[in-house]
Amino acid sequence: MADPIGLIFDLDGTLIDSAPDIHATANKVFAAHGFPGFDFPTVRGFIGNGVGVLVARLLAHQGRPVAGDLHRKMVGDFINSYEEAVDLTKLYPNVREALATLADLGHPLAICTNKPAGPARSVLRHFGLDQHFAVIVGGDTLPQRKPDPAPLLAAQVQLACDRVLFVGDSEVDAETAQGAALPFALFTNGYRNSAAEALGAKAIFDDFVALPGLVAHLSGRL
Repeated sequence: MADPIGLIFDLDGTLIDSAPDIHATANKVFAAHGFPGFDFPTVRGFIGNGVGVLVARLLAHQGRPVAGDLHRKMVGDFINSYEEAVDLTKLYPNVREALATLADLGHPLAICTNKPAGPARSVLRHFGLDQHFAVIVGGDTLPQRKPDPAPLLAAQVQLACDRVLFVGDSEVDAETAQGAALPFALFTNGYRNSAAEALGAKAIFDDFVALPGLVAHLSGRL
C-alpha cells in the first residue's frame, strides 16, 4: 500500500478566517501614521499576496506612494502589530476535527502561507493546531512568495513526500499549485473572487467535514 499523501495547507481564508484581525491591524497602522482607515470589504479584497502587497494596495487605494520609506515602515509596523493579533480570528467549522483525523490517518501536514512565519506560528499555537504542522513555510521564509511556486515546492521538500495535495482558497493558491505542477483542492468559503470552477481544482469543498473523504478518494489518483 502506498504511503499516505502529504497535505499542504494555506492558512488565511483556508484554515482560519483572519480577515477581521487583518482589517483591525491595517486600520491601527494607518491611524498611527495619521491616515484614515478602511472598511472591511476593502481590506478583505486585498488579502492574499502577503503583507507588503497588502500595504501597497491600501496605500494606492488612498492615492499614496506604494514604495519607499513609508511603505517599508508601515510593513514593519503591521508585522509587529499583527504578531499576536488573534482575538478576532476564528477557525472555519470542522477544521480542528478534520486535521486531527488526517493526522491520525498518517498524512504528513504542512503550512504554506504568505502570512509571515511568526504570526502564522502564533495563530496555530493559539488554536492548538501547531502540534499537527512540523513544516511551516511563511511569506518571509524565502525571498519568493506565492503565487511563485518556490514556497510550495519548499514545503513539499521539507515534508519529504513525493505525492502531495495543496489545499487553499484563492486564485493565488490555484496559481501557485499550477506553477508547482501539484494538485489543488479548493475550499470555497475563503477569500476567492473568481468562480470556483475556473481555478482548475482536483476537488472543491465548502466544509472541512468533507476533506478526509476527499483525500481518501484522491489518494489513489495522485
